[in-house]
Amino acid sequence: MPRSKGLAAGAIALGATAAVAAYDLIQRRHSVLRNYPVVGHLRYGLERIRPEVQQYFIERNWDGRPFDRDIRSIIYERAKGTLEEQAFGTERDVYRPGHEYLVHSVHPAPEPQEAPRVRIGGPDCTRPYDMALVNVSAMSFGALSANAIRALNGGAAKGGFAHDTGEGGLSPYHLENGGDLVWELGTGYFGARTEDGDFDPQQFEDKAAHPSVKAVSLKLSQGAKPGIGGVLPGAKVTEEIARTRNVPVGEKCVSPASHRVFDTPVGLIEFIARMRTLAGGKPAGFKLCVSSREEVLAIVKAMLEVGTAPDFIIVDGSEGGTAAAPLEFEDHVGMPLTDGLMTVHNALAGAGLRDRVKVGASGKVAAGNDVVKRLIQGADYTNSARAMMMAVGCIQSQICHTDKCPVGVATQDPRRARALDVPDKTERVRRYQDATVREAVRLMAAMGVDHPSQLTPDQLRVVVDHGRTESYGERYDWLSTGALLEGSAPEQWVRSWERADASTFHTRAVA
Repeated sequence: MPRSKGLAAGAIALGATAAVAAYDLIQRRHSVLRNYPVVGHLRYGLERIRPEVQQYFIERNWDGRPFDRDIRSIIYERAKGTLEEQAFGTERDVYRPGHEYLVHSVHPAPEPQEAPRVRIGGPDCTRPYDMALVNVSAMSFGALSANAIRALNGGAAKGGFAHDTGEGGLSPYHLENGGDLVWELGTGYFGARTEDGDFDPQQFEDKAAHPSVKAVSLKLSQGAKPGIGGVLPGAKVTEEIARTRNVPVGEKCVSPASHRVFDTPVGLIEFIARMRTLAGGKPAGFKLCVSSREEVLAIVKAMLEVGTAPDFIIVDGSEGGTAAAPLEFEDHVGMPLTDGLMTVHNALAGAGLRDRVKVGASGKVAAGNDVVKRLIQGADYTNSARAMMMAVGCIQSQICHTDKCPVGVATQDPRRARALDVPDKTERVRRYQDATVREAVRLMAAMGVDHPSQLTPDQLRVVVDHGRTESYGERYDWLSTGALLEGSAPEQWVRSWERADASTFHTRAVA
């Protein structure tokens, strides 16, 4: 470069730096830049890439959050169909209090030729559905891109498992590939709502009749933000999303915190029965992040009073959640999946209803051991959201709420979404689900059982402290069938049963 051009370029750079410095000194938004003009921008640049630096260069294989490197790697490898074994032994501290392990048998059972399935449908259901052990958990179109929905549903169609639509409505992309669907309604009743936001039974009946819809579900709450609704800003309500959700284009789309169609446990059970009727006898149930034992027991009492029960209950753990939520709710509200799952299982068992109601578990289900653990804790099947997103290509960048997903999964930006190759990701979803179920079945065989119904709480143990472990059978109460009705349940359960009231979600005072 000639000397004159070099001097000119230097002068331009110096002038630009001086302009930035001058602006930094007079701006009032950032104190750091007022004290350290120009160089202070390094702080914001490093802060921006901190999650990536943490994830790829600092965290160890087993201690990352929400999903550690080992789990992310196994999801990617299974989705790609590549090598997934690990050499040289575990890196985890198996003596650490809280570490859990499955109890194998010295006489393993033969692995079944086909993976077990779970029949969903109680005595009031005329069109039951056989659910896989691992399914796609609730994620809406709007939260995920059209291509992500296509890939998830295509994978479900190829692999023979179910795809929960999430509460964002029954979009064309859910129906495009013919995968089995669980159509979820939330408090906004998107896709089956009147102009003023109430439930529209005719729309619901018409759409639930679609052959791809195998079951219908009502969302009471979710793990990421239990107790609050959600808002989709008007700028994000495109014509396509508005059409899917039955809301006005460009207007703020609100999911209220609570439902309008019922306000008591009895009302909830009656509405679930109505959904099943409108759906032509297909299974109907609800999803919740468990709040308290008394509220669950109030719902169970309502089942006994009304004389019917949901065909399934999906338990979402507070550790779950693809949705964006306030930090206080993500970290400090809601019951973790282990406690919530066992609460629902035992409440149904104690009331003599467990054989009528199937229980699904949703919350950080990623590997085969997660599936088996949840089956032991009271689930009949599992749903997975974030692991399925990773199978589609999610890299856990944790910016889902910004519409800037780097891989086109959680975005409505067409330019970003086009990066997601639907045929390739469809096959990855199928492979990941198949490999995870096969590994869960192999684990159960190693434990000496060939069907989930044979698993017992004694087959899952937890390290209590150094030198002492307890099984789940020893550590927790497990109610026998009808124990609450007979009065033979543990004292704390009896007290909760007395405080629960089918006519209100509020706990009744007992003298």
